[in-house]
Amino acid sequence: MSRTVTVGLDGSPESRAAAEWAAREALLRALPLKVVHVWEPVPEYTAHLLHGSGTHEHWIEQMTCESAEGLRLGHPGLEVISEQLTGTVVDILCETAASAELLALGSRGFGGIGGFMFGSVSLSVVARAERPVVLVRAEEQAADERKTDPTGAPSASAPFRPVVLGLDTDAPDDALLEFAFDAAARRGASLRVVHAWPEPPTSFYRFPGDAELYDSLERQQAAALTEVLRPWRQKFPGVEVIEASRCGSAGQVLVSASHDASLAVVGRHIRTSPLGAHIGHVTHAALHHITAPVAVVAHG
Repeated sequence: MSRTVTVGLDGSPESRAAAEWAAREALLRALPLKVVHVWEPVPEYTAHLLHGSGTHEHWIEQMTCESAEGLRLGHPGLEVISEQLTGTVVDILCETAASAELLALGSRGFGGIGGFMFGSVSLSVVARAERPVVLVRAEEQAADERKTDPTGAPSASAPFRPVVLGLDTDAPDDALLEFAFDAAARRGASLRVVHAWPEPPTSFYRFPGDAELYDSLERQQAAALTEVLRPWRQKFPGVEVIEASRCGSAGQVLVSASHDASLAVVGRHIRTSPLGAHIGHVTHAALHHITAPVAVVAHG
């Protein structure tokens, strides 16, 4: 059985935006779209607060079917599968993600504060899923992924904005690079690869040789990025690659470089601790502050 692009749907504006994004992604990948709603049973003594569990389950079934039919009508040629599953939401979504090409979830906005929160469910899924998870904000539309048309107006038919990849050249991962290059190739978009390196422990321009040290480090870091990307440029010769090696905080550099992205791609190391799974500070910054959809690719 072929993989699907899968989306978790709960009826919220952000999950509906994620479903629309997932539909477009499924068409780009020529894959079916699976729409999943997870019903997490509540204790009997609280069921009446939901106006009866049967009524709520009926609403879930109706909402899921109507959403699936709307996606079919809005995206001609797209095969849409809908499922209503029962269990713990995070567990079921992680299990569903395991058989998917990727899983899309909604991301809730903080409004004017300038950041985004993704909720305990999305955070837990991102931290645990071993397939790519893409978080999409509620206001995301097809035109947001595209450049403006010749008149300067948003257009869903204009070329895609760049795909942006945050990369650690000390530990480049093939799964992460493959996902980003493939995403750019499918969109016909450029790929901006961002690598951040820390300032050296010296006070620039205060002592002789500081400027030369900085310039030398800058050249070394840029050369390391070029070397990592060399085989991927050969594998994807049609993708325009823009290399951006910057000195500074990795999270801040990535967020700044993603202001015009159609999709931002970051990695997450698959590791756990006694305190649970972690997503890393760079991925955390990306999920909170990048307004474009963010794909989190788990790797070893």
